[in-house]
Amino acid sequence: MNTSEILEPASLVSGEPVSVQTTNPPSISVFFPAYNDGGTIASMVLAALNTCRKLTDDYEVIVINDGSKDYTGEVLDELARVYPEHVRIIHHVKNRGYGGALRSGFAAATKDLIFYTDGDAQYDPHELSVLLEKLTPDVDIVNGYKIERNDPLHRIIIGKIYHWTVKTSFGLGIRDTDCDFRLIRRDCFGSIELTSNSGTICLELVKKLQDEGYKFAEVPVHHFHRAYGKSQFFNFPRLWQTGLNLISLWWRLVVWREHKRKGGKSN
Repeated sequence: MNTSEILEPASLVSGEPVSVQTTNPPSISVFFPAYNDGGTIASMVLAALNTCRKLTDDYEVIVINDGSKDYTGEVLDELARVYPEHVRIIHHVKNRGYGGALRSGFAAATKDLIFYTDGDAQYDPHELSVLLEKLTPDVDIVNGYKIERNDPLHRIIIGKIYHWTVKTSFGLGIRDTDCDFRLIRRDCFGSIELTSNSGTICLELVKKLQDEGYKFAEVPVHHFHRAYGKSQFFNFPRLWQTGLNLISLWWRLVVWREHKRKGGKSN
């Protein structure tokens, strides 16, 4: 972080000016992957803008419209027109999957810190400030974990099974891999490469960051009922494909350890 030096008025004791170090707040990129989130994405962008302006003078809000078929694109273009200095929209002509949307967001971010969460309003962007409080100099990633999961029963059951499976098989140290509410130093992406196009990208992200030796902090965050749209990841028709993706990723990252063979920060 940048620092500046300010000379305070003369000390009442010594009569000499006192040098005080002040720390400039880091710049922040916020991005949301959005797919058919027309009913929620405007509130997410506005909440992010209001939160960021309280935390720093240097920020941007990016939305990745991943081939939405509803009115998401129309809403986003209007937001970019109203807030041209801070809002950028990236439109995918075709849906690239959750992983493809996240990869676009990470590539587009330009600031010191990158925060992302989904555009479906199941998390509150205002809680970015809670994550930032935990980003001490020795921490690289602040990961949220759900205080209580507000989803249909079948999604809660699937989520618990998924989390236990990946935590055990991939040797993960965080308590909630499935919580897409993360603040990451942009420098971390200099030593990892993400390749997944599906929802398993979150697992790939956490595993590669952990294996590179980056330090995590965790904070509890609220999780809300989904009021608009449908989940694209945890549903029964996708379970088979998700299982295949997990096996492939497990082979690549745990058995073959391809990311370590290519070299990284810790090598």
